[in-house]
Amino acid sequence: MKNLMIKIASATFAVALSSSAVTSSEVSQAISAIKSVGSEGQGNAAASKASRTLAQAGDDALIPVLDGMNGASPLAANWLRGAVHTIADQGIRRGHGLPTAPLLKWLRDTSNDPRARRLAYDLIRQVQPKTADRLISGMINDPSVELRRDAVQQVLDTAASQKKSEQTSQATASYQRALRYARDVDQIQTSVAALRAVGKTVDVPKQFGFLMDWQVVGPFDNTEKEGFARKYAPESKVNLGAKLKGKSGEVKWSVYSSGDEYGMVDINDVYGMEKGVTAYAFTEFDAAEARSVELRLGSKNAWKIWVNGRFIFGRDEYHRGMRIDQYRLPIELDKGKNTILVKLCQDEQEQPWTKEWEFQLRISDATGAAILAKNRRPTPAAALNPKPKGKGH
Repeated sequence: MKNLMIKIASATFAVALSSSAVTSSEVSQAISAIKSVGSEGQGNAAASKASRTLAQAGDDALIPVLDGMNGASPLAANWLRGAVHTIADQGIRRGHGLPTAPLLKWLRDTSNDPRARRLAYDLIRQVQPKTADRLISGMINDPSVELRRDAVQQVLDTAASQKKSEQTSQATASYQRALRYARDVDQIQTSVAALRAVGKTVDVPKQFGFLMDWQVVGPFDNTEKEGFARKYAPESKVNLGAKLKGKSGEVKWSVYSSGDEYGMVDINDVYGMEKGVTAYAFTEFDAAEARSVELRLGSKNAWKIWVNGRFIFGRDEYHRGMRIDQYRLPIELDKGKNTILVKLCQDEQEQPWTKEWEFQLRISDATGAAILAKNRRPTPAAALNPKPKGKGH
């Protein structure tokens, strides 16, 4: 659907190509109209008209349109992305290239939307590939996963070349560097496999700060998905010694330690393949200092999170896939003990791809570098010597 919308938007812009002048005020109004488009089609007519206006804009509209992608909905971002491509293509066809200096300045501002920054980078690469290659090598610690992936891949390519040339120590150093900055599972796995192949011990859970030790309680009722909104006892107070009323009788808290190197907390390991249920997982994080951090969560189930008793965020959605750092939640940690409570809901679907009832959670800075608790226990041996699971996280 996303690619289709981009094609539709690009096609709309293409038929409206014109060299007529468009004022900065008209550009601003067109961007506002596009950003007002609704998910159910509200505002599509106005967005279509606005897209024709932007199709007539010159190169000086590129940065305002890119700015418009900051905070835009996915649908509006597709329209604006199409406008960027159209304006850029016109500039290249007319022989005066692109305004690379403003694009470079905009790209370097890490507060801008990550995907829009990737788009700006791709435009620069289109007209100045050598400049783009130099740029990407310096983005290995960029907060945008879209950009840092290419930077990490450069390091992995160098490592593979060094390995082929039997430069073992250099290749090992390169793989270690790639692992330090990688955030995508395939790149992490490539680095880890290469390092373990030369006898290096790699503590993936510690490297990324996955939280491994929890107390879990459940199952509670989630028939017809009503449990997501229902307030069960742990949401009012966590008492690890309490006996609570569950879906089918009395339940109590039990210790759970993940043996998965990506910190997966598999609730099915505790309660079996239950459906139409919810459970809670609780842990304490002893922070060395008070600071701003990110909770980074991966889960395909519906979930809610509380930190120090304060509700942070929730998502009432099931089986949309999962990945590392799927959700990034900015929070404030207190110095010393911090409590984290996760509510994880499982629906009543019975298809094989709905069976997982699990999450992974880590704490990091804004670039994804792990922040470790003072009370972190050594990583379980099972997670240091994992058995292949046949699935990615």
